[in-house]
Amino acid sequence: MSHLLPLSRVAKLVGQPRHALQEMIRGGVLATFDGMVELDELLRVFPDVKWDDDAEFRRVQEIKDKAFAKRVLERALPDKDVLVARLNALGNDYAAAKALLLHYGNVMTWLDEKIDEIEEDQSAETRHALHTVRAFLLRNLAEVPPDAVQAQATIAQERIFKIMSAHVTIQPSGHEFYVEGNDTLLEAALRNGVSLNYGCSNGNCGDCKARVLSGEVTKVHAHDYVLKEAEKEAGVVLLCAYAPVNDVVIEANVAGARDIPVQQLTAKVKSIEVFNPHMAALHILAPRSQRLRYLGGQSVDVSIDGVKGRYAIASCPCEDRHIEIQIPRRADDAFVESVFGSLKANDVVKVEGPFGEFVLDEDSPRPVIFLAFGAGFAPIKSLIQHAMSLELAESMDLHWLADEAGHYQDNLCRAWADALDNFNYLPHALTDDPEAVLQSIVMDYPDLHRFDVYAAGTATQLEQARRHFVAEGLHEARWFAGVMDT
Repeated sequence: MSHLLPLSRVAKLVGQPRHALQEMIRGGVLATFDGMVELDELLRVFPDVKWDDDAEFRRVQEIKDKAFAKRVLERALPDKDVLVARLNALGNDYAAAKALLLHYGNVMTWLDEKIDEIEEDQSAETRHALHTVRAFLLRNLAEVPPDAVQAQATIAQERIFKIMSAHVTIQPSGHEFYVEGNDTLLEAALRNGVSLNYGCSNGNCGDCKARVLSGEVTKVHAHDYVLKEAEKEAGVVLLCAYAPVNDVVIEANVAGARDIPVQQLTAKVKSIEVFNPHMAALHILAPRSQRLRYLGGQSVDVSIDGVKGRYAIASCPCEDRHIEIQIPRRADDAFVESVFGSLKANDVVKVEGPFGEFVLDEDSPRPVIFLAFGAGFAPIKSLIQHAMSLELAESMDLHWLADEAGHYQDNLCRAWADALDNFNYLPHALTDDPEAVLQSIVMDYPDLHRFDVYAAGTATQLEQARRHFVAEGLHEARWFAGVMDT
């Protein structure tokens, strides 16, 4: 009986990114069956992987030992009802496997007795053949296969993953993510950068309704919104109130830039991070009851004491309530001066947005070039982090052309390059000849027709860059531009 594993779980088991496994599948190195990987195939392709079957248990135990706050432990473990349901499911799997082994044992006993009966009236040659068959069966059933230890460790690790987390697929978009800890379906989706529809996020509005196509979910939070009987019979649930018991497929709409409404919220300043005299980051914390819905690359209006400015969001939609705005210093700008001067932690700010359609094409499998001119790094940073959370791109190259503020988050970019095998960071110093820099960049990509390019800067900078990239083979439709204020 085959033991099939989804590709996303294989990636976690072997410690490889999904894009690397997909490349192996395309190259014929790793075989799949209906999008699943058989255990034998996994062990064949990854014979040297060290299976650490108690890693998750030890991680949870460390949290137990170190954490004094109950909420930390609750974040590490699933909801108690979910945990009970998953353990019951694991018990059912164990019982089914044991029953099957008992059945095989009975079959072997019957076969052994049948061979004895047949042997009595047969020729010596037939008796010898029957004896050979019986000896072969008994010997092979008694032997331990050479990869049995690996198979046992792999299955044990996979079972731990299934207890600690559940895999979710969203249809028709095909988005995938894991629900871990005490998260609901909605919380896990947002944490993984999947922009599902929602309103209040606490069970009052019904905006996060979705239909469960397969798998089992359980209610973990009460909700005031009343579902119709027809909806309940069709498998409709509120994503903010339910968690998956096992791997599930959900029918739900994933929002695009035009689907997300403009929102107004009052938030608090978490901190102001001054990178240098030319650039600062304003870190805002949205209220628990009104998180900002947005996509990577979009912008918001931020106002303080009647003065405001529109800036690109530099954070990822997966960062829960945290919103980062990067603000270049400009002369005679009251909003900017308040950020660099009088603004402090816990001050109240008003946020309105999101605006703009400079967002990822989530349906594109192409490798990506990100091009940031100066402060254009802010929306590019948001896009990169969003792409990372979704595991979208085959590869990502970041070219950052510095202005007077320099590469003010150079260490962060280098950390991405060190941590990710499909990410390259190429900083370019401030120059009087940007045309030459752009020409040198495009010459490094003789196959530009394969790429998507996301660029952020002033209108003049973007037009210069577009000309170079299109002239060297980039399709016009694969050029995505985010215009920054001068």
